[in-house]
Amino acid sequence: MSSTISRRKFIQSSLFAGAAFGLGYASSNILKANNRFDSIIKGGVIYNGEGGKPFPGEIGIKEGKISAIASSLGESADVIIDAKGAAVSPGFVDIHTHTDGNLFESPLGDSKIYQGVTTEIGGNCGSSPFPTTKWQSIGDFYGALSQQKLGLNYGSFTGQGDLRQFVVGDKDVRCTDEQLEQMKSILAAQMEQGSLGISCGLEYTPGSYASNEEIAQLCKVVADYKGLFAIHMRNEDDRVEEAVAEAIEIAKKSGVRLQISHLKAQNAANWHKAPALLKQIERAASQGVDIAFDRYPYIAFSTGMSTFIPLSDRDGSKEDIIARLKDEAKSKKIGEYALSRIARLGGPANVVVTSCRVDSNKRFIGQNVEQCCQLTGKEPWPFIRDLLIEESVSVSIIGFAMTEENVKMFLSHPLAMPASDGSVYSPVGTLSESMPHPRSYGTFPRFLGKYCREESLMDLSTAVKKCTSMPASRLGLKNRGSILPGYFADIVVFDPATIIDTATFANPHQFAQGINEVMVNGVWTLSGGEPAQKRGGQIIKLL
Repeated sequence: MSSTISRRKFIQSSLFAGAAFGLGYASSNILKANNRFDSIIKGGVIYNGEGGKPFPGEIGIKEGKISAIASSLGESADVIIDAKGAAVSPGFVDIHTHTDGNLFESPLGDSKIYQGVTTEIGGNCGSSPFPTTKWQSIGDFYGALSQQKLGLNYGSFTGQGDLRQFVVGDKDVRCTDEQLEQMKSILAAQMEQGSLGISCGLEYTPGSYASNEEIAQLCKVVADYKGLFAIHMRNEDDRVEEAVAEAIEIAKKSGVRLQISHLKAQNAANWHKAPALLKQIERAASQGVDIAFDRYPYIAFSTGMSTFIPLSDRDGSKEDIIARLKDEAKSKKIGEYALSRIARLGGPANVVVTSCRVDSNKRFIGQNVEQCCQLTGKEPWPFIRDLLIEESVSVSIIGFAMTEENVKMFLSHPLAMPASDGSVYSPVGTLSESMPHPRSYGTFPRFLGKYCREESLMDLSTAVKKCTSMPASRLGLKNRGSILPGYFADIVVFDPATIIDTATFANPHQFAQGINEVMVNGVWTLSGGEPAQKRGGQIIKLL
């Protein structure tokens, strides 16, 4: 057995051993008489994100990083926060979001910072703001975003769908060898500039038009940079087992690390498949695949109403799709597909419209399709068809298609971590005009309050680890996700007895309860439950 031990493991063992004797751990510089911290957090119970036993202690922060952890650090600090017995944990890492451009509207990150998220990861489900005609690279996008004085950290995957559209276009065609090499070259450039990996959304066009071999070739590029492959699988209902097998096979062929996004067995006819999906994932892990998955703590999904159109009929531009919807014969066939999808979801009452841009259609926001039909006097398919045409195919919906039993099963699995699959929203301004899925406001407080405290799925230390060091490790983030000396000071102070989500499907723009203090890179972004004047968010890169 090797006698060497990593610095990280040494610090952890020293910290835990010291805490057991009431001594804590402090870096040597706190012994200097002239040392002064920027902040000290006192009176809290530290859950350091590694899953071990919590312990009382004080945390000293200096120059954006955790400088010391000890039983007592004195009073030498510019700011002293009394946690009053609350839990002190690393900031939560949301590994799967669609925030991206919303940070230009809400640079504080309103709906996320109020639920304790300090690191937000976008570019998921095959969609990223780059490479596009607006931002041809992640460097261009990060450059624009860095001017916003962010309230939280932000990093991004490269969306395979946008990459394919940039090179191949929006048609259902095989890429040529030259196009594949071009995509690989562009992807490598994104990785060089800090992309965290590649994401796929294989239920969406044009990414769904790629063959598995094409995707595997792109994943090999990501594997060379030790990046992550996040996949919204090709199917999440009737063929979900085949879709999991497909994702695993791509990972095996390419050697990439695999993150299955928002794992689910959708629609009542498939709820029984959940244990089999977990067995597939466990088997892959036992075979050496670096695999994990994320899951939001709700029974409803959110997507675009355009998913009621078959993939083959989503080929081409929005104008092409609208032309098919206006064609009587083609529309009839599309309608048959849409109605079969809705029937498997449990009927039109299970599908809720959450965003429209045309003023005359905003009355449908918050109404399910059955209610919309009553308002318009139309049957479900004519209503959906007309709405898609009027809204240029861009309509968001929520679908109630999952079961609490499976949500609990997935969240409690050792390879699972919570993630919102949402975006930054705000109760004020343009981001308040739609009715987003409440997960954008409540994912992490709901996970900790409902599923950890009320449902007792796991102890709090394990739950905090799932929110912090686990996703940070999956993303390859250095010195984040744990409360350890030398780590970035992303910290949340929350009350384990009261933390809970308040956002609902009917009223989603509501901040969570039980979180009053949030620090990002040593800057108090939320203090006393109110946004502070300064912001400490940074761009996160895999370098």
